[in-house]
Amino acid sequence: MRLLRPSGEPRAEEGTDDDGALLRAIARGDAAALGTLHDRHAGWLHARLTRRCPDPETVRDVLQDTFVTVWQSAASHRGGEAGGWLWVIAARRLVDAQRIRTRADRAVPAAGTAAPSAAPSAEEHVLTGLEFGDVGAALDRIPPELREVLRATVVDGLTTREAARLLGIPEGTVKTRALRARRELRAALARLTTESDPLGGTA
Repeated sequence: MRLLRPSGEPRAEEGTDDDGALLRAIARGDAAALGTLHDRHAGWLHARLTRRCPDPETVRDVLQDTFVTVWQSAASHRGGEAGGWLWVIAARRLVDAQRIRTRADRAVPAAGTAAPSAAPSAEEHVLTGLEFGDVGAALDRIPPELREVLRATVVDGLTTREAARLLGIPEGTVKTRALRARRELRAALARLTTESDPLGGTA
């Protein structure tokens, strides 16, 4: 199944401007609607998958598998923006791909040799600190809608437009929540520091 439309292939049928309409068209077997949905969402999905997997071949395969799954299960979508639904599919496909790759890597080394373990990249260290550690604890203290925006724009590195598509909210709302989230995150970090060192660091 071709996801990238060659020139001259018809566009999706009229009235499929929103994701819900596109998915209803896909459920009816409209391949052009699938191409339109792919064009609309593949960019931010690729960026977000790349944040979680350094192997470009795996990312490409997962992205392809994601839209194959969309083709097969579009009728299960309940309408509205497809961003969150697409990400759930992509994240599950990525987990599956990484499990398969891990099993394959374990089987490759010759007897008596240990499989080399890749050292975490500097970016992975930073992202681990954002997801866990003090910053992760502070993230857990801010409202979920603000936390989602921060994770999308900071942890996953999505643009405002990509985050808006993922979360199903307007771009202006993403910007507003991002500003609020940063303020509340700083306050939460300050409270955590006070709680962990109530004497203010004095001996």
